[in-house]
Amino acid sequence: MKIKKVALVGFGAIGCIYARNLSKKLGNDFAVIAGGKRAEKIRSNVVKVNGKPVVPQVISPDDKNWKADLVIFTVKNYQLAKAIEDVKGIVTENTIFLPLLNGVTAHDQIKETFKNNTVLYGIALGIDAVRTDGGITNRNDGVINFGEADNKNMSETVKEVKRVFDESEITNTVCEDMIRAIWKKWMINVSTNQLSAITKVGYGAFVSIPEMNEAMHQVMFEVIELAHKMRVNIQKEDAFEYDDILKTFDPDGKTSMLQDVENRRMTEVDYFAGTVIKFGKKAGVPTPWNDRIYLLIKGIEGNYKKLK
Repeated sequence: MKIKKVALVGFGAIGCIYARNLSKKLGNDFAVIAGGKRAEKIRSNVVKVNGKPVVPQVISPDDKNWKADLVIFTVKNYQLAKAIEDVKGIVTENTIFLPLLNGVTAHDQIKETFKNNTVLYGIALGIDAVRTDGGITNRNDGVINFGEADNKNMSETVKEVKRVFDESEITNTVCEDMIRAIWKKWMINVSTNQLSAITKVGYGAFVSIPEMNEAMHQVMFEVIELAHKMRVNIQKEDAFEYDDILKTFDPDGKTSMLQDVENRRMTEVDYFAGTVIKFGKKAGVPTPWNDRIYLLIKGIEGNYKKLK
């Protein structure tokens, strides 16, 4: 099937970066799906990425005349259930889904609703986007890793999605083992995202401060031990390799969870530490770092009410 129309759900910092490229290439064959006040906000408040406006077409979830061949999700995990409901009116039996969420549960959650559709695996890596009142700034657009679970022989569907990304100048890679790729990204989010939310440090601290670097690795090792129990191929070498990637980021850049905490927004801790703890109990793997991190971040969220 040739992909003509692409929809995106989630117009945060990462979503805006992809919307910029897709809108430029596809025009009215690309749309952000949003309704009500959210749609009004996107239409009335022009977002700028590195000073340049991004003004995509906005389609309401109630629009029955616009159908998507590909739906990309860039929402937070706790927004996914609502996002799935929002796209029901714009999908067909042939629509392809690609979640680019943090964590390891999005694919299965989408598949529960759209059992007969193709749901790919996907992650966004290396984007250091920060959203402020002045818009979005970033140095690295990063790369989308995506595909079926196993891509030793690339499917026609994956080839077609890759064509769309290539023609839209979105850097992408089809990973041979997407389960491994997703768990590697999850390992990173569980560590740097959560620790930065607690300590309020930027990316640079994880390579320049030995204690932060050690804490990051200890949290990663819990995920790696869990992965081994669940037969997912990630190793300690993957944790140490991330040090070099961190050096390419803006040292003052902030993780998404730190930005959430600073703006007193709900975090994804239930999908990071919370899922580690849940999986750990099932697999018989102790998770003391994530046990404590979960309590601390929940405490930070609980304190929002007092600060209002």
